[in-house]
Amino acid sequence: MNQRAKLWTLLQQNYKINFELISQVNALITVKLIGGAKKSFSTDKIVLEKKTDTINDLVSHLIKIKPKNTLEFDTKNLIIAVNGVDSSALDGYDTKLNDDDEISIVPIIHGGSTTRIQFSITHSDVEIFDVLNDKKFHKEFLDELRSKYKQLIIQTINPQFLLNARHAKKILTLSLHAKKNKMLLSKKIETDILLRFAATTQISDAIKVAGRKLNMDFLIIAVGKKSSLSKLHSELKPFLRAKPLSKNNHPFLKKQFKVSKIHLSAVSSKDSLENIIVEKAAVLI
Repeated sequence: MNQRAKLWTLLQQNYKINFELISQVNALITVKLIGGAKKSFSTDKIVLEKKTDTINDLVSHLIKIKPKNTLEFDTKNLIIAVNGVDSSALDGYDTKLNDDDEISIVPIIHGGSTTRIQFSITHSDVEIFDVLNDKKFHKEFLDELRSKYKQLIIQTINPQFLLNARHAKKILTLSLHAKKNKMLLSKKIETDILLRFAATTQISDAIKVAGRKLNMDFLIIAVGKKSSLSKLHSELKPFLRAKPLSKNNHPFLKKQFKVSKIHLSAVSSKDSLENIIVEKAAVLI
């Protein structure tokens, strides 16, 4: 066996790489696939020779090399980290990649007939529930839910105020950071979350524009342990939208926050609207 063949065998034994997805041994970028992404590529790790300059290029490349007859690779709500840093805290999908980078990809987690949107921020687990209106969701519903799940941070918002999972993660990162550093906009982190989604320091205004509207669909954002989130999911499952966060809220949010084409063009990022809105939330004091 020649040296090249030995190297291939050694790599396969030690790293369990699916070599059908790799064109050469000289690999410089490691892609870790988590959750449903493992089923999409039939492996938990792909090592690629660096031929992609940005995350956007990487995602496009992964779509091309995805094996046939495997689970769909949904690229719309991916959480992607570069060397442990969430790309949303960098330049989003425009983040540049370097040699020896380790990329972690966490897709929306699929469960049964509905899709679960889950991600982590530092040591906190988060889940977003896209809830369809029902008569059981009366005026006191949120208070009752918080009383039942005291170990969770729970807030409801108008679904029009969320672009995607990355947007939610950025806003929640701000609120959790503010809580840790005792810089909340209000006494409670639940209120801080709502204020930042509405980009205002006025609680009454935030409730009016970004809060849950009675007799309408709404989002629940919950932060806490996975076990508690799973219990909450089981309770809400009959009322969840099968394809959460599927509505295009860009037009509404551009109008709501008075974001013009000039503003968007001034931000050199694929996620320009998202970044502008998050910046408005970040500068609140």
